[in-house]
Amino acid sequence: MAYDLEVANVSKRYGDRSSGLLAVSDVSLSVRKGEFVSVIGPSGCGKSTLFGIIGGLIGDYDGEVRVGGQSHVGTHRDIGIVFQEESTLPWRSVLANVALPLEIQGMPRAEREELARHYIDLVGLTGFETSKPAALSGGMRQRTAIARTLAFKPRVLLMDEPFGALDEQTRLLLGDRVLAIHTELQQTTLLITHNITEAVQLSDRVVVMSYRPGRILKVIDIDLPRPRSSESITDERFGRYVAEIWGDLRAEASRGMQEGERKRA
Repeated sequence: MAYDLEVANVSKRYGDRSSGLLAVSDVSLSVRKGEFVSVIGPSGCGKSTLFGIIGGLIGDYDGEVRVGGQSHVGTHRDIGIVFQEESTLPWRSVLANVALPLEIQGMPRAEREELARHYIDLVGLTGFETSKPAALSGGMRQRTAIARTLAFKPRVLLMDEPFGALDEQTRLLLGDRVLAIHTELQQTTLLITHNITEAVQLSDRVVVMSYRPGRILKVIDIDLPRPRSSESITDERFGRYVAEIWGDLRAEASRGMQEGERKRA
């Protein structure tokens, strides 16, 4: 079976290697070509640490990350990243933001703008090509960031809670847009999220992590038909998946809350 992304026995300790904080412990995960996988867990479970390791933003860890079967350390040309934080450049238009990676690659202007317009249309922003980020909603800015990442055609798309700052209705609608993009591109995607509904709505599989140190508790196959949309949340099976994941997470989230309260006491 072909895997675009493999994480093998990855652990990360901050501080002293023998007594420092163990954030992630012995995590192994394989994502098939074209698969959409979400990683969910309570605050403090090491989701963002795992994301940083896979994306090449965090080093000095144990284990191995492989892209297309090849081991890699550091950033990788075949991995595209969408962050939760605002990442559009305020002085550039939507078109110029999306075309930026192509410009850096040296692609001729006419060619890069044509390609940028294709991805702008894909994320549903046609008509806003000349708009600056300040004139856009938060969801539109995130769609601009997604289009920019897709423009250089990464093999693997990493998304770290990209809709975390948005309200629930906007999240669901942007989830529909992400599903449409995934259907068209068949992009291998790994989403880091704390939102159970979002994970079930988008994913082929959901990976549930424990509280710190982050370990994989369970991997749940989401057997809902594709193409999929936010209308799926009315499906009885959707509700069962949400309940199952919350049942697995509840004790871990409580453990994290109790530890936080002890530290504040």
